[in-house]
Amino acid sequence: MTQLIRHLSINGKEAVGEAGRRSVVNPFDGTEVGSVTYASVAEASSAIELAHQAYLKVCKQPSSVRAEVLSTASRLLSIRKEEFAKLITLESGKPIDYARAEVDRAVYTFKIASEAATHARDGHVVDLSGASNGAGKQASYSFFPIGVVLAITPFNFPLNLVAHKLAPAIAAGNVIVLKPAPQTPLTAFLLSDVLVEAGLMSGALNVVPCENEIAEAMVRHPLTRMVSFTGSTVVGWKLKSLSGKARVTLELGGNGMTIIDEVDDIEKLVRSVSMAAFNYAGQVCIGLQNLLVHRKHYDRVVEALLAVASKLTVGDPKLSGTVVGPMISKGASEKVEKWISEAMAKGAVRFSGEYRAPNIITPTIMTHVDHSCDLWCEEAFAPILNIEAYDSFDDALATVNESRYGLQAGVFSKDRTNILKAFEVLEVGGVIVNETNNYRVDSMPYGGIKDSGFGREGVVYAMREMSEMKLLIE
Repeated sequence: MTQLIRHLSINGKEAVGEAGRRSVVNPFDGTEVGSVTYASVAEASSAIELAHQAYLKVCKQPSSVRAEVLSTASRLLSIRKEEFAKLITLESGKPIDYARAEVDRAVYTFKIASEAATHARDGHVVDLSGASNGAGKQASYSFFPIGVVLAITPFNFPLNLVAHKLAPAIAAGNVIVLKPAPQTPLTAFLLSDVLVEAGLMSGALNVVPCENEIAEAMVRHPLTRMVSFTGSTVVGWKLKSLSGKARVTLELGGNGMTIIDEVDDIEKLVRSVSMAAFNYAGQVCIGLQNLLVHRKHYDRVVEALLAVASKLTVGDPKLSGTVVGPMISKGASEKVEKWISEAMAKGAVRFSGEYRAPNIITPTIMTHVDHSCDLWCEEAFAPILNIEAYDSFDDALATVNESRYGLQAGVFSKDRTNILKAFEVLEVGGVIVNETNNYRVDSMPYGGIKDSGFGREGVVYAMREMSEMKLLIE
């Protein structure tokens, strides 16, 4: 692939990038994939102001126009699937099979956004008849676009997590200023090309790579009506504190928990668990990190997982069949190795896994990890699986709830009483039954509580977050 050079895109035109150029590096072999120019404060402010000007036109478009743009984008993504997949692999290190799957998901995300766009304004009638002053009145409410949405996206899904910002924003009638992850901006630019080709109005999407302090200035900009952020917990909550009157949704991380209450098909179970913990080097927001197994199944589950983990293909992400490629950077892998060492100093046992310079960690299974260790209580974002035995289901629920995070939890059980108890008790955004916490379908409501954020994604639910409710009384 020819090295890509991209300039920040404002109002449908390439901008200078007054803050200079930054390289995009392949995390597997260290080669330069391309480069992007970074915005100055003035350029970033201009991007928001011009987006607002575009919004004044976009909000008047018929919903059918937005639906057609989204439908065409979905079709173009499908046609260019291999091009996108290869670029995702080059700049993120995601194994090519998973990169192709990500493109398929983005195709679906834009498809359901297209279908939802025609219902963006749909509301409901409100019954006023029970009030003494409601006689002879009719009430209804509808939804209206909010304006400029500032979208800030992470490196690990450089296409589909961008799609989860752009598609619902467009469907709802908004405009977007996008700050892509510094590690993976090229895929975002390629997606913007597709949207322009699909007919998106000039200025409705401005792609603005920039340093963090410039992003913070965009958050504080008075024309920014909403900030939609996916990324680290520390950065997300900081941005919220700066957001002023702007609406904010935060999709943050967690220390992914799954409970094994019953084991029916051990082979199916360990396949699901190993993929949730190790695929794409564990760099998944809802990746499985901590597995709680009933003591009666513990030895069998650990033995089976060790056997499966040892056979997973590790290495070059460009090769089909690779499951575990590189972590995004040397610093990321070294941090996790430090956490492993600290956990072992407190009695943890490393059953498998090794560090391979510069930034590959092979599938690693740990036991007896103290809950005070970062490896347990913080987000590892690495191919690490901590396994712990428990004696009662209530104990397992309490262990999940002791976390400061609350994204999703998985529960493998055939006991309906335990399933309903988990749904009632667990302090998470979603309980996934007989799947790991790693399960997601792009149309479902998705998000967490506690330090995992607030607000919901999933196209229709994100559209509501990105809309204003307006009441009509007649």
